[in-house]
Amino acid sequence: MRFRAGDAQTIHKLVELTLSDYEQDRDIDKLDVFSLPNRKAVEKITDQLLEIIYPGYFREESGAVLNTKHSLGALIEDVICKLEGQVSIALRYRPDLCPAAERAGQPVECPPAVERKCEIAAQEITESFFRTLPAIRQRLATDLDAFFEGDPAAKSRSEIICSYPGFHAVTVYRLAHELAVEGVPILPRIMTEYEHGRTGIDIHPGAEIGNDFFIDHGTGVVIGETAVIGEHVKIYQGVTLGGLSTRGGRQLCGKKRHPTIEDGVTIYSGASILGGDTVIGHDSIIGGNAFITASVPPNSKVSVVLSN
Repeated sequence: MRFRAGDAQTIHKLVELTLSDYEQDRDIDKLDVFSLPNRKAVEKITDQLLEIIYPGYFREESGAVLNTKHSLGALIEDVICKLEGQVSIALRYRPDLCPAAERAGQPVECPPAVERKCEIAAQEITESFFRTLPAIRQRLATDLDAFFEGDPAAKSRSEIICSYPGFHAVTVYRLAHELAVEGVPILPRIMTEYEHGRTGIDIHPGAEIGNDFFIDHGTGVVIGETAVIGEHVKIYQGVTLGGLSTRGGRQLCGKKRHPTIEDGVTIYSGASILGGDTVIGHDSIIGGNAFITASVPPNSKVSVVLSN
Protein backbone atom coordinates (compact mmCIF):
# COMPACT_ATOMS: atom_id res chain seq x y z
CA MET A 1 0.00 0.00 0.00
CA ARG A 2 1.41 3.39 -0.98
CA PHE A 3 0.76 6.73 0.67
CA ARG A 4 0.75 10.06 -1.09
CA ALA A 5 2.78 13.00 0.20
CA GLY A 6 1.14 14.36 3.34
CA ASP A 7 -0.49 11.02 4.28
CA ALA A 8 1.81 10.66 7.29
CA GLN A 9 0.10 13.64 8.87
CA THR A 10 -3.31 12.14 8.13
CA ILE A 11 -2.29 8.86 9.72
CA HIS A 12 -0.99 10.69 12.77
CA LYS A 13 -4.36 12.40 13.18
CA LEU A 14 -6.21 9.11 12.79
CA VAL A 15 -3.98 7.48 15.41
CA GLU A 16 -4.67 10.33 17.84
CA LEU A 17 -8.39 10.08 17.13
CA THR A 18 -8.39 6.35 17.82
CA LEU A 19 -6.29 6.69 20.99
CA SER A 20 -8.65 9.33 22.35
CA ASP A 21 -11.56 6.96 21.69
CA TYR A 22 -9.75 4.29 23.76
CA GLU A 23 -9.89 6.63 26.77
CA GLN A 24 -13.63 6.17 27.33
CA ASP A 25 -13.00 3.25 29.72
CA ARG A 26 -15.44 0.83 28.10
CA ASP A 27 -14.93 -2.94 28.09
CA ILE A 28 -13.83 -2.71 24.45
CA ASP A 29 -11.11 -0.17 25.33
CA LYS A 30 -8.88 -2.55 27.32
CA LEU A 31 -5.19 -2.02 26.48
CA ASP A 32 -3.54 -4.22 29.13
CA VAL A 33 -3.10 -7.35 27.01
CA PHE A 34 -1.48 -9.19 29.92
CA SER A 35 -4.78 -9.17 31.85
CA LEU A 36 -6.48 -11.17 29.10
CA PRO A 37 -5.97 -14.76 27.94
CA ASN A 38 -4.14 -14.94 24.63
CA ARG A 39 -6.51 -16.41 22.05
CA LYS A 40 -3.72 -17.59 19.74
CA ALA A 41 -1.92 -19.26 22.64
CA VAL A 42 -5.10 -21.09 23.68
CA GLU A 43 -5.67 -22.25 20.10
CA LYS A 44 -2.09 -23.59 19.99
CA ILE A 45 -2.64 -25.38 23.31
CA THR A 46 -5.79 -26.95 21.86
CA ASP A 47 -3.87 -28.29 18.86
CA GLN A 48 -1.11 -29.64 21.11
CA LEU A 49 -3.66 -31.39 23.31
CA LEU A 50 -4.93 -33.17 20.19
CA GLU A 51 -1.38 -34.44 19.67
CA ILE A 52 -1.41 -35.85 23.20
CA ILE A 53 -4.91 -37.34 22.91
CA TYR A 54 -4.28 -38.98 19.53
CA PRO A 55 -0.59 -39.89 19.28
CA GLY A 56 0.36 -40.61 15.70
CA TYR A 57 -2.62 -38.77 14.23
CA PHE A 58 -1.87 -35.13 15.02
CA ARG A 59 1.77 -34.17 14.88
CA GLU A 60 3.90 -31.27 13.80
CA GLU A 61 5.21 -31.68 10.27
CA SER A 62 8.81 -31.75 11.46
CA GLY A 63 10.61 -35.12 11.53
CA ALA A 64 9.82 -38.57 12.82
CA VAL A 65 9.46 -39.34 16.51
CA LEU A 66 12.43 -41.47 17.53
CA ASN A 67 11.70 -41.66 21.24
CA THR A 68 8.03 -41.57 22.17
CA LYS A 69 8.64 -41.09 25.89
CA HIS A 70 11.07 -38.23 25.32
CA SER A 71 8.90 -36.45 22.73
CA LEU A 72 5.75 -36.87 24.84
CA GLY A 73 7.55 -35.55 27.89
CA ALA A 74 8.71 -32.47 26.01
CA LEU A 75 5.22 -31.89 24.59
CA ILE A 76 3.46 -32.25 27.95
CA GLU A 77 5.99 -29.98 29.64
CA ASP A 78 5.43 -27.32 26.97
CA VAL A 79 1.64 -27.52 27.20
CA ILE A 80 1.66 -27.46 31.01
CA CYS A 81 3.81 -24.35 31.03
CA LYS A 82 1.60 -22.53 28.53
CA LEU A 83 -1.70 -23.74 30.00
CA GLU A 84 -0.71 -22.73 33.54
CA GLY A 85 0.05 -19.23 32.32
CA GLN A 86 -3.25 -18.83 30.47
CA VAL A 87 -5.30 -20.35 33.31
CA SER A 88 -3.63 -18.02 35.81
CA ILE A 89 -4.67 -14.99 33.75
CA ALA A 90 -8.20 -16.32 33.25
CA LEU A 91 -8.67 -16.91 36.98
CA ARG A 92 -8.54 -13.16 37.55
CA TYR A 93 -12.07 -13.17 36.14
CA ARG A 94 -13.27 -15.21 39.13
CA PRO A 95 -14.52 -12.91 41.89
CA ASP A 96 -13.78 -15.54 44.54
CA LEU A 97 -10.07 -15.42 43.64
CA CYS A 98 -9.87 -11.74 42.73
CA PRO A 99 -12.36 -10.01 45.08
CA ALA A 100 -11.09 -6.57 44.07
CA ALA A 101 -12.90 -6.88 40.73
CA GLU A 102 -15.27 -3.97 40.30
CA ARG A 103 -18.01 -6.23 38.97
CA ALA A 104 -18.34 -9.93 38.26
CA GLY A 105 -16.54 -11.04 35.14
CA GLN A 106 -14.24 -8.03 34.90
CA PRO A 107 -10.63 -8.31 36.09
CA VAL A 108 -8.70 -5.48 37.65
CA GLU A 109 -5.06 -5.03 38.44
CA CYS A 110 -4.44 -7.69 41.07
CA PRO A 111 -2.17 -7.14 44.06
CA PRO A 112 0.80 -9.55 44.28
CA ALA A 113 -0.93 -11.73 46.87
CA VAL A 114 -3.92 -12.27 44.57
CA GLU A 115 -1.69 -12.93 41.56
CA ARG A 116 0.18 -15.55 43.57
CA LYS A 117 -3.16 -17.09 44.60
CA CYS A 118 -4.18 -17.35 40.95
CA GLU A 119 -0.82 -18.85 40.01
CA ILE A 120 -1.09 -21.54 42.70
CA ALA A 121 -4.69 -22.33 41.67
CA ALA A 122 -3.59 -22.51 38.01
CA GLN A 123 -0.86 -25.03 38.89
CA GLU A 124 -3.34 -27.21 40.77
CA ILE A 125 -5.97 -26.99 38.04
CA THR A 126 -3.48 -27.78 35.27
CA GLU A 127 -2.13 -30.84 37.09
CA SER A 128 -5.66 -32.03 37.86
CA PHE A 129 -6.63 -31.53 34.21
CA PHE A 130 -3.72 -33.62 32.96
CA ARG A 131 -4.57 -36.37 35.45
CA THR A 132 -8.02 -36.63 33.86
CA LEU A 133 -6.68 -37.13 30.31
CA PRO A 134 -6.81 -40.97 30.51
CA ALA A 135 -10.48 -40.78 31.55
CA ILE A 136 -11.20 -38.27 28.76
CA ARG A 137 -9.49 -40.57 26.25
CA GLN A 138 -11.61 -43.48 27.46
CA ARG A 139 -14.79 -41.48 26.85
CA LEU A 140 -13.51 -40.51 23.41
CA ALA A 141 -12.88 -44.18 22.66
CA THR A 142 -16.61 -44.82 23.24
CA ASP A 143 -17.45 -41.85 21.00
CA LEU A 144 -15.20 -43.27 18.29
CA ASP A 145 -17.03 -46.60 18.48
CA ALA A 146 -20.35 -44.75 18.19
CA PHE A 147 -19.14 -42.89 15.09
CA PHE A 148 -17.88 -46.07 13.45
CA GLU A 149 -20.91 -48.20 14.27
CA GLY A 150 -23.31 -45.38 13.36
CA ASP A 151 -21.86 -44.43 9.99
CA PRO A 152 -21.64 -47.16 7.33
CA ALA A 153 -19.69 -44.71 5.13
CA ALA A 154 -16.75 -44.84 7.54
CA LYS A 155 -14.09 -47.21 6.24
CA SER A 156 -12.05 -47.25 9.45
CA ARG A 157 -11.76 -45.64 12.85
CA SER A 158 -8.56 -43.98 11.66
CA GLU A 159 -10.53 -42.22 8.93
CA ILE A 160 -12.88 -40.82 11.58
CA ILE A 161 -10.05 -39.52 13.78
CA CYS A 162 -8.27 -37.95 10.82
CA SER A 163 -11.17 -36.35 9.02
CA TYR A 164 -14.59 -36.28 10.71
CA PRO A 165 -15.52 -32.77 11.89
CA GLY A 166 -18.10 -34.12 14.33
CA PHE A 167 -15.50 -36.23 16.07
CA HIS A 168 -13.05 -33.31 16.22
CA ALA A 169 -15.74 -31.09 17.76
CA VAL A 170 -16.63 -33.71 20.37
CA THR A 171 -12.94 -34.15 21.24
CA VAL A 172 -12.32 -30.45 21.84
CA TYR A 173 -15.62 -30.20 23.75
CA ARG A 174 -14.55 -32.97 26.14
CA LEU A 175 -11.22 -31.24 26.81
CA ALA A 176 -12.83 -27.83 27.26
CA HIS A 177 -15.61 -29.25 29.45
CA GLU A 178 -13.06 -30.60 31.91
CA LEU A 179 -11.49 -27.15 32.25
CA ALA A 180 -14.96 -25.66 32.72
CA VAL A 181 -15.64 -28.19 35.49
CA GLU A 182 -12.39 -27.06 37.11
CA GLY A 183 -13.80 -23.53 37.21
CA VAL A 184 -11.61 -21.97 34.53
CA PRO A 185 -13.28 -18.94 32.90
CA ILE A 186 -13.00 -17.94 29.22
CA LEU A 187 -10.43 -20.56 28.09
CA PRO A 188 -12.95 -23.40 27.56
CA ARG A 189 -15.11 -21.13 25.41
CA ILE A 190 -12.12 -20.03 23.33
CA MET A 191 -11.34 -23.71 22.71
CA THR A 192 -14.84 -24.71 21.60
CA GLU A 193 -15.27 -21.55 19.51
CA TYR A 194 -11.95 -22.31 17.82
CA GLU A 195 -13.34 -25.70 16.84
CA HIS A 196 -16.69 -24.13 15.97
CA GLY A 197 -14.87 -22.01 13.39
CA ARG A 198 -13.18 -25.08 11.92
CA THR A 199 -16.16 -27.45 11.88
CA GLY A 200 -19.35 -25.38 11.99
CA ILE A 201 -20.34 -27.26 15.17
CA ASP A 202 -21.08 -25.15 18.26
CA ILE A 203 -20.91 -27.08 21.53
CA HIS A 204 -20.81 -25.00 24.69
CA PRO A 205 -18.20 -26.38 27.12
CA GLY A 206 -20.72 -26.24 29.95
CA ALA A 207 -23.02 -28.83 28.37
CA GLU A 208 -23.08 -32.31 29.92
CA ILE A 209 -22.72 -35.11 27.37
CA GLY A 210 -22.59 -38.84 28.10
CA ASN A 211 -20.57 -41.60 26.45
CA ASP A 212 -21.09 -42.98 22.93
CA PHE A 213 -22.04 -39.59 21.47
CA PHE A 214 -22.29 -39.36 17.68
CA ILE A 215 -22.73 -36.24 15.53
CA ASP A 216 -23.28 -37.22 11.89
CA HIS A 217 -22.15 -34.62 9.33
CA GLY A 218 -22.52 -31.90 11.93
CA THR A 219 -22.60 -28.54 10.16
CA GLY A 220 -24.89 -26.13 12.01
CA VAL A 221 -25.25 -28.19 15.19
CA VAL A 222 -25.75 -26.00 18.28
CA ILE A 223 -25.67 -27.39 21.83
CA GLY A 224 -26.30 -24.85 24.59
CA GLU A 225 -24.57 -24.36 27.91
CA THR A 226 -27.07 -26.14 30.17
CA ALA A 227 -28.02 -28.95 27.80
CA VAL A 228 -27.80 -32.45 29.28
CA ILE A 229 -27.30 -35.35 26.88
CA GLY A 230 -27.36 -38.99 27.96
CA GLU A 231 -25.49 -41.96 26.50
CA HIS A 232 -25.81 -43.52 23.02
CA VAL A 233 -27.30 -40.31 21.56
CA LYS A 234 -27.06 -39.59 17.83
CA ILE A 235 -27.75 -36.22 16.22
CA TYR A 236 -27.53 -34.99 12.65
CA GLN A 237 -26.57 -31.71 11.01
CA GLY A 238 -28.50 -28.55 11.79
CA VAL A 239 -29.84 -29.73 15.14
CA THR A 240 -30.31 -27.06 17.82
CA LEU A 241 -30.51 -27.85 21.52
CA GLY A 242 -31.23 -24.31 22.56
CA GLY A 243 -33.03 -21.96 24.89
CA LEU A 244 -36.35 -20.25 24.53
CA SER A 245 -36.61 -16.46 24.47
CA THR A 246 -33.78 -14.74 26.33
CA ARG A 247 -35.81 -11.64 27.17
CA GLY A 248 -34.89 -12.28 30.81
CA GLY A 249 -31.30 -11.36 29.93
CA ARG A 250 -28.74 -11.70 32.72
CA GLN A 251 -31.42 -12.90 35.15
CA LEU A 252 -31.31 -16.25 33.31
CA CYS A 253 -27.60 -16.71 34.06
CA GLY A 254 -27.01 -19.94 35.98
CA LYS A 255 -30.49 -21.31 35.29
CA LYS A 256 -31.21 -24.34 33.13
CA ARG A 257 -32.22 -22.97 29.75
CA HIS A 258 -31.53 -25.90 27.41
CA PRO A 259 -33.16 -29.32 27.02
CA THR A 260 -32.34 -32.71 28.45
CA ILE A 261 -31.88 -35.58 25.98
CA GLU A 262 -32.09 -39.01 27.57
CA ASP A 263 -30.23 -42.19 26.55
CA GLY A 264 -30.62 -43.72 23.12
CA VAL A 265 -32.28 -40.74 21.41
CA THR A 266 -31.82 -40.02 17.69
CA ILE A 267 -32.43 -36.47 16.43
CA TYR A 268 -32.57 -35.94 12.68
CA SER A 269 -31.38 -32.92 10.72
CA GLY A 270 -32.84 -29.49 11.25
CA ALA A 271 -34.71 -30.31 14.46
CA SER A 272 -34.92 -27.60 17.14
CA ILE A 273 -35.46 -28.66 20.75
CA LEU A 274 -35.76 -25.71 23.10
CA GLY A 275 -36.21 -24.92 26.77
CA GLY A 276 -34.73 -25.96 30.09
CA ASP A 277 -37.84 -27.90 31.12
CA THR A 278 -37.98 -29.88 27.87
CA VAL A 279 -37.02 -33.56 28.24
CA ILE A 280 -36.78 -35.98 25.34
CA GLY A 281 -37.46 -39.41 26.79
CA HIS A 282 -35.06 -42.29 26.25
CA ASP A 283 -34.99 -44.19 22.95
CA SER A 284 -37.12 -41.59 21.17
CA ILE A 285 -36.71 -40.57 17.52
CA ILE A 286 -37.11 -36.91 16.58
CA GLY A 287 -37.75 -36.36 12.89
CA GLY A 288 -36.12 -33.74 10.71
CA ASN A 289 -37.19 -30.09 11.07
CA ALA A 290 -39.29 -30.79 14.16
CA PHE A 291 -39.78 -27.82 16.51
CA ILE A 292 -40.18 -28.99 20.10
CA THR A 293 -40.72 -26.90 23.23
CA ALA A 294 -42.44 -29.51 25.43
CA SER A 295 -41.31 -32.83 26.84
CA VAL A 296 -41.63 -36.06 24.87
CA PRO A 297 -42.26 -39.43 26.59
CA PRO A 298 -39.76 -42.30 26.23
CA ASN A 299 -39.90 -44.43 23.07
CA SER A 300 -41.72 -41.72 21.13
CA LYS A 301 -41.50 -40.90 17.43
CA VAL A 302 -41.97 -37.23 16.59
CA SER A 303 -42.24 -36.14 12.96
CA VAL A 304 -43.41 -33.17 10.91
CA VAL A 305 -46.35 -34.03 8.66
CA LEU A 306 -47.10 -31.75 5.72
CA SER A 307 -50.58 -31.62 4.29
CA ASN A 308 -52.39 -29.57 1.63
